[in-house]
Amino acid sequence: MPSLSPTVLEAAPTPRGPAAGVNQFHESALAQVAGAVHYIDDLPEVRGTLHAAPILSTQAHGKLLGVDASAALAMPGVVNVVLSEDIPGDPMLAAFAGDEPVFAMDTVQFVGQVVGVVVAHTAMQARHAARKVKLNIEALPAVLTVQQALEAQSFVLPPVTVRRGDATAALAKAQHSLHGTLEVGGQEHFYLEGQIAYAMPLEQNQWCIYSSTQHPGEVQHWVSHALGIDNHAVKVECRRMGGGFGGKETQAGHLAVWAAVAAVKTKQAVKLRMDRDDDFMVTGKRHPFAYEYTVGFDDSGRLTALQLQMAANCGFSADLSGPVADRAIFHTDNAYYLQDVDITSYRCKTNTQSHTAFRGFGGPQGVILIETIMGDIARALKLDPLDVRLRNLYSDEAIAGTDQKRDTTHYQMKVEDNILHPLLSKLELSAQYRRRVEAISAWNAGSPVLKRGIAITPVKFGISFTATLFNQAGALVHVYTDGSVQVNHGGTEMGQGLHTKVAQIVADELGIPFARVLCTASDTSKVPNASATAASAGTDLNGRAAQFAARHVRDNLAAFVCGLDGCGAGAIKFKGGEVFSPVTTRSFDEVVKLAYANRIQLWSDGFYRTPKIHYDKTTLTGRPFYYFAYGAACTEVVIDRLTGESKVLKVDILHDVGRSINPAIDVGQIEGGFVQGMGWLTTEQLVWNDKGYLSTHAPSTYKIPTAGDVPEHFKVDLWPEPNREDNVFGSKAVGEPPFMLAISVYEALRDAVAQARGDDKLVRLTAPATAENVLRALQSGA
Repeated sequence: MPSLSPTVLEAAPTPRGPAAGVNQFHESALAQVAGAVHYIDDLPEVRGTLHAAPILSTQAHGKLLGVDASAALAMPGVVNVVLSEDIPGDPMLAAFAGDEPVFAMDTVQFVGQVVGVVVAHTAMQARHAARKVKLNIEALPAVLTVQQALEAQSFVLPPVTVRRGDATAALAKAQHSLHGTLEVGGQEHFYLEGQIAYAMPLEQNQWCIYSSTQHPGEVQHWVSHALGIDNHAVKVECRRMGGGFGGKETQAGHLAVWAAVAAVKTKQAVKLRMDRDDDFMVTGKRHPFAYEYTVGFDDSGRLTALQLQMAANCGFSADLSGPVADRAIFHTDNAYYLQDVDITSYRCKTNTQSHTAFRGFGGPQGVILIETIMGDIARALKLDPLDVRLRNLYSDEAIAGTDQKRDTTHYQMKVEDNILHPLLSKLELSAQYRRRVEAISAWNAGSPVLKRGIAITPVKFGISFTATLFNQAGALVHVYTDGSVQVNHGGTEMGQGLHTKVAQIVADELGIPFARVLCTASDTSKVPNASATAASAGTDLNGRAAQFAARHVRDNLAAFVCGLDGCGAGAIKFKGGEVFSPVTTRSFDEVVKLAYANRIQLWSDGFYRTPKIHYDKTTLTGRPFYYFAYGAACTEVVIDRLTGESKVLKVDILHDVGRSINPAIDVGQIEGGFVQGMGWLTTEQLVWNDKGYLSTHAPSTYKIPTAGDVPEHFKVDLWPEPNREDNVFGSKAVGEPPFMLAISVYEALRDAVAQARGDDKLVRLTAPATAENVLRALQSGA
């Protein structure tokens, strides 16, 4: 295949130009296009490798009285069946809540819970045999909905309440008030590469685990815990994933443990790769939420009081539901000041898959609620929704009768880097919002069947892990004697371009071309105790750690050169692959060779921990985030009054990524996040039947957006300002914040429904806004 020219990328850098701040190819892009990169299922298998497949519960809740594997064991190629009694270590997973078994033991708690695995010579033999295992289950009553969980007081964790001021008194004094409910569905991660793990026994009870995981350190911990051995005896490696989106933050660990336990029993390497149907049935989703709220506001549309009950469907175990629900609380304000507020969050236990992290990590479930309220207020007062949103933004405006300003969140964090008003105002003008509102109204008046709607919604998203201890990272930088550089850090590559950005940062720190830097596989034997690649903090943490490691090596080289040339180390400059001193110029490669000959250290580690963050986990107050990322989207849609079908027509986005390390990758993340969010709110509907069976467990019934759903007009601009906090390269996180820009699609659909009905009533639209739900909204008043 012919090689692709770098000129394919607009403004491709020259070899001697800066590596960061310009477009660079994703470090694996050309090899991925050629089919030449390795995912775990592409790795050569060691001799004797066996394959495992899960045995799934057929009941939502019940007593597990027995497992009959005789039919499975009699099938061709089947080697063994592995159950809970075969676990050499702790039969409970090493999750923080300690409430999830490795394999179901006395009870089953959802349809699809893994009872054990069948091990065979091929994957298909194992899968066919797993379906022949007979489970004797005595059915028990199941809790399948949030409403049932609330009535039964069925929770995976205790409820949490956050208050500021006196919402009850403020509601009593409010000029206007509204009461409403909202339901928002979950979302399947639908990564291109499914869940997979490959467990290889080494000598002296040591293990190598290849895992498609966002958190190799947690996989290491979980496997060692289940095997009853020390962490140092388990090495976990992940070169790349074919997508993660949060679905491989904790739940990749399950497969690694199942494969490792099977490998212990069979004394052979075991690979476990679930097919798509089993992946759907076994793994958790984005948390579905149900809300009930009462909001007070004045004649201008300014919100004066909010009482809110948020109920998260967590599934059968806690997993990451606590921090997900906490972040939903943190992001209930989105871009708006909440003066008197009372939020109670319920973490409901149901007999479904244990729901888990998903891009945005609870943030979208908080943001959509307040954006719904802003739309409701606007319709109740017959105001433009954008004007209501602008009226409620965080600002430096003083609060009447106090010495306080409208610049502090309900969890007591001051919003110091606020660009909301200028950003929204700029998008309003560039997207020609006011003109289009008038044009859409005129168009709708002459269109009896098709109706259009438009909305602008902002995003303010906090960046950092809400669990403060995870805000740390390590990295290693090795400079070899030929001047090439290898970087290893604790983050994982799931297609988002983390390795590319880290390599750009290191290249600039050493003043060498980007092509001279190689990022290697994430590996627990190189960087220990690494945090998950999540919370949009991958580049912030690992990029800074790698920068510090590279800086240590550069300082060693600078000190060496200043000794050669009799100058101060500060006079030594690294740029364009050359090292400059007041005396002479040498190539970087030459300096490295000389330094090695003089026994100068050419490798170093780097460590970074996020500054300024702190908060009280009991009251959920403090500064959980280092900074905020901002953005806004203007979306125009059309709906069909007869069928409920909808289409996104135009999208204009203005998003804040700080000083972009790689604009091409950042724009790609913004586009991808928006489209994925659009899918969550329009087509991606999860349906469980009254037996707890997930009916939408395949692409035939679960519909993610396709290329045909992307609007022809899809414009993305970047906000031209560096991060006001001292972040790596002046950049801002970009993985999760753009996801919530798609809430503009939901609000535009509600606007179209309101214009179609023309009855001035509030629009109750269940998300996702499928054709059926749009029809229901068209046919019912508030």
